[in-house]
Amino acid sequence: MSENTNLMQQTYAPFVLPGAVPQGNFSDDDLMDDMDGVTPSFQRVKIPGGGVPQFEMPGEDPEHPVYEQKLEGIIVFNHLSNAYWPEGSEYDDDVPPLCQSTDGKLGYGTPGGACAACALNAFGSVSNGKGKACKNMRALYLLRSGDMMPMILNLPPTSLKPYNDFVNSAFIYRRRPVFGSVVEITLKRKSSNGFDYSVAVFRKVRDFEGDELNQVTEYVKTFRQQAKLGLAQRAEMNRTAAQENEQIDVGTMQLPDNEEHFSIEGTAVAAPVIYGDRDKLPA
Repeated sequence: MSENTNLMQQTYAPFVLPGAVPQGNFSDDDLMDDMDGVTPSFQRVKIPGGGVPQFEMPGEDPEHPVYEQKLEGIIVFNHLSNAYWPEGSEYDDDVPPLCQSTDGKLGYGTPGGACAACALNAFGSVSNGKGKACKNMRALYLLRSGDMMPMILNLPPTSLKPYNDFVNSAFIYRRRPVFGSVVEITLKRKSSNGFDYSVAVFRKVRDFEGDELNQVTEYVKTFRQQAKLGLAQRAEMNRTAAQENEQIDVGTMQLPDNEEHFSIEGTAVAAPVIYGDRDKLPA
């Protein structure tokens, strides 16, 4: 039997969507008291700095993350995002961005406004290189088989082109939505100007067909509606917070201290504020 025939006959386990299989021996009623007042949030996956070819995953102990070489699942939703920190604070996890955009189009904060027309979103806007002062990113909501919620993988600028190329070749050219297939994501080490960093690598594992595709489509349709609503609500909160900061600045003509910069936490349908994976980029 030829190798091609073996590949054609390869079978995969059905993809398990949220709610399809009970988790352990506990029912929803068993969890109700514990969930009272607790807002479910998406777990964030990080691309470590230094060219490490493993994803940093949140573990049960926040002080001790776990590492995985690959991620496999469905990209149920994705969107652009931008964030700007003052130079020197880009990689400080304790400093929120001065300006942020949940859609990569309109930013709120300082300077705020249309991202396409912003001088900080232009190449050469950093003082020590050719890059952008504003960090362009894309948030991927990846659902793994059997998980109850998607996780968020924030693609840094160096991984945007590989993602764009992959989506074009694996989906757009075939007139197929990104959620129509299981994908695998790994990391590849690259170097530039003596600096090592990791770039995301994408591979299509298999297409959904028939009833399985119908079930995935229904889940994604509902999730995307909720996610878009959550993002719109967060953008409005960012706008309101930015206006409040502007009123403060009018009197002082100075930027407020870091403690006064706004920070909107995530909800079950809106991703946490996307500060980005603060890996230094090649000059």
